[in-house]
Amino acid sequence: QVQLLESGGGLVHAGGSLTLSCVASGGFYSIGDMAWYRQAPGKTRELVAKITRGGTDNYGDGLEGRFGISRDVYKNTAYLHMNVVNPEDTAVYYCYARVYGSWYDNSGIDHWGKGTLVTVAS
Repeated sequence: QVQLLESGGGLVHAGGSLTLSCVASGGFYSIGDMAWYRQAPGKTRELVAKITRGGTDNYGDGLEGRFGISRDVYKNTAYLHMNVVNPEDTAVYYCYARVYGSWYDNSGIDHWGKGTLVTVAS
């Protein structure tokens, strides 16, 4: 059973920084793309940042420059580095991973964490 466990959320003041972590565990062969999404109250879930296994990253609109995504392939862990946060960054942040069950699995299965709440106080 694959699980994604996020950590690092909490209360941060505007202008501050925060780093979120996501660890994948369970039975799998490898992990492809990993990503962070967020959902603010009353809004739809949106992409924050995505990173391939090879380290290529891309970001949601307007977030590159303040946010950075990284991963440790050997630790099955992805990180979201949040800088100069503002109240509009308040949301539940979800970890995503495309997980492959075997070496011949060409499609993988999408997995989601349960989310970690980030609250930015003005």
